[in-house]
Amino acid sequence: MIDIGLTHVALPISNVERSIEFYSTYAGMQVVHRRVDEETGVTVVWLTDSTRPFVIVLIQTDSVHPVLSPLAHLGVGCPSREHMDTLCNKARSEGLLVKEPQDSGYPVGYWALLRDPDGHTLELSYGQEVGLMLEKTML
Repeated sequence: MIDIGLTHVALPISNVERSIEFYSTYAGMQVVHRRVDEETGVTVVWLTDSTRPFVIVLIQTDSVHPVLSPLAHLGVGCPSREHMDTLCNKARSEGLLVKEPQDSGYPVGYWALLRDPDGHTLELSYGQEVGLMLEKTML
């Protein structure tokens, strides 16, 4: 079997443990692969939320440039508005909330923007139905 299609997004990060904690807390992700590259000594981590065959690859580096800024972002669907509000309240208290939650109606839904430890942007949303839309079009 060969793995085809979009499988991952790679992000440069400055501190592996801090980034793992952020994506675990705010995106419900867990480590499924971790290694130190033998040639470069660079730590590489794969994170997934186990909802689809897709990972975020975190690559530790001394300098993180450029970053995913608000328009360029990673998007994570939340199970409810309440869950999303809880995460946003936590992010607000930690100084990580970039854009307050707002409801933009269908198909955008309820969404907010957070900043990860290196300045990359994570969008939390409820009601976007990206995966459900794809299921409908692939039938």
